Amino acid sequence: MVLNTVTLGESGPLVAFCHGLFGQGKNWTSIAKTLAEDHRVLLVDMPNHGRSDWHHRVDYVDMADEVAALFSAEDPVALVGHSMGGKTAMVLALRHPELVERLCVVDISPVDYHGLTEFSDFIEAMLGLDLDRLTRRSEADEALAAAVPDRTVRSFLLQNLRREGDSWSWQPNLAVLGRDLATLAGWPADRLEGLEPYAGPVMWVAGQTSSYVTDDYDAAMDRWFPQNRKVTVKNAGHWVHSEQPAVFTEVLRRFLAS
Repeated sequence: MVLNTVTLGESGPLVAFCHGLFGQGKNWTSIAKTLAEDHRVLLVDMPNHGRSDWHHRVDYVDMADEVAALFSAEDPVALVGHSMGGKTAMVLALRHPELVERLCVVDISPVDYHGLTEFSDFIEAMLGLDLDRLTRRSEADEALAAAVPDRTVRSFLLQNLRREGDSWSWQPNLAVLGRDLATLAGWPADRLEGLEPYAGPVMWVAGQTSSYVTDDYDAAMDRWFPQNRKVTVKNAGHWVHSEQPAVFTEVLRRFLAS
């Protein structure tokens, strides 16, 4: 598995970002540029996303181990993960604690959500788009409008539409992601049995209006990450870092400096 990465900054502690479903490493560019003033920042395209290789299945343990191969115990990383990337980052910290100096988990919990129905609808709409007849990106936007009425979410999804010459293609491996949505919604607890809780500092960021981090999930987070501190960002949903970038960046900077 070859993971596409982009590096910003030349000195300071290492910080790496793992994006969520349908994301790309470049989604974190603005925040990364701010941090690059005094950090080395690594933006990772997760498996089956961006310009990274496609896999035949989705598996959090596999993804965690693949991302872990980017780091070393001699240069431990401050790892930031959102949604799918947050679950991957948590599994990585549990399986390879020597690689992770600290962990920031963004709007996700170490639990099985038992389905991601809205994402299933997104994938169905994206696969239903006739790319062979597409001439402009605006046509794709119009075609997705009924299934994805939220303009912000639609714009986010369309960032995955790549044009090469006259040909259009989706960067994510939509067929596999759609087939394995139950795995993405889940948490591989059975494969983590016997591991010690992660002992490093953890910041657990929640969007105020999101349902992915609630008090019901506190016990699960405390079980695996006893040093966690929850921070709730007002006027933000699941995509906290996109909806409140200034607030998120300031919270992250303080965590990295603590």
